[in-house]
Amino acid sequence: MFEKLKLITNQYEERLRRLEEPETYSDPQLYARIDREARELAPLVEAYRAYESACADLETALEMMNDPELRDFAQDEYAAAKTLRDELEQKLKILLLPKDPNDSKNVIMEIRGGVGGEESSLFAADLYRMYSMYAERQGWKLDVVNVSETELGGFKEISMIIEGEGAWSRLKFEAGGHRVQRVPVTESGGRIHTSAATVAVLPEAGELDFKLDMNDLKIDTYRSSGAGGQHVNKTESAIRITHIPTGTVVECQDERSQYKNKDRAMQILRSKLYEAEQEKQRAAVAAERKSQIGSGDRSDRIRTYNFPQNRVTDHRLIGDNKNFNLSAVIDGDLDELIDALVTADQAEKLKAQSDI
Repeated sequence: MFEKLKLITNQYEERLRRLEEPETYSDPQLYARIDREARELAPLVEAYRAYESACADLETALEMMNDPELRDFAQDEYAAAKTLRDELEQKLKILLLPKDPNDSKNVIMEIRGGVGGEESSLFAADLYRMYSMYAERQGWKLDVVNVSETELGGFKEISMIIEGEGAWSRLKFEAGGHRVQRVPVTESGGRIHTSAATVAVLPEAGELDFKLDMNDLKIDTYRSSGAGGQHVNKTESAIRITHIPTGTVVECQDERSQYKNKDRAMQILRSKLYEAEQEKQRAAVAAERKSQIGSGDRSDRIRTYNFPQNRVTDHRLIGDNKNFNLSAVIDGDLDELIDALVTADQAEKLKAQSDI
């Protein structure tokens, strides 16, 4: 591990030197690429330097223990340096874990009502509100590209693009079945019902990730059925694109411009086909994708939102760490929950690495 860390430190210092060279800062694209590489390496290098400093403090404290007058002080210094060293060693192991290549990408998110009729559609709308508020907290941009509403204001389905730093790295944990337990607004007897919605999360794929053959596409225009006043009744600005080889269909009706809707639809289609290609290449990704979409059944879930008990339970976590305050979560305060999932994911990866 430490040989690798020394190599990474050398790579980092080499990139800093290149940033100061005239041929680098005279080429904006080259400068941006090297600067990005240096920033990606910086946290690891900083942690390694702090680790080396803690090791040096540990050695100094050991030497001081030989002096009777300094022994008590040295023992405290030794304990503090050892604790810091051990913490930094664990941090380095986590930073050295293989990075998810999609972590810097934007997100395509789709929410669909599942089992539970109108209540499941209302819950899908609640989930949309939750993610909208979380995106706003993070400073991300959220654009709705397609929505199918119900008479009571619920969503049969809604698709959106979320753009911003770290969007995929945080939201990828939201994929799967979400279950709700509460008294629906449509329930006159006050009985608690259980309903479900599904959330699919895809990394946004660019043209370099997946190229589309226009001969494989069937593109239809139609009149938007969503909000937009009289305009939607007069022009066929909505777009439906069908990928003929796979039968994948994407619709976009949010923009007034047919060209903008087409660009958005192509963006989502490319991401869906990119994900499908990744599934073929990696069985693990295929299994994960299957768990994302699920069946929409009440028993197919990653998380339960229990309104009577004001509790959210994430079933992928264990012990007391799996329960969270529902009022905070449903209002978009997801960081504590997602941090727990990130930590659990890192622990699982570390275990898998140690088993090799």
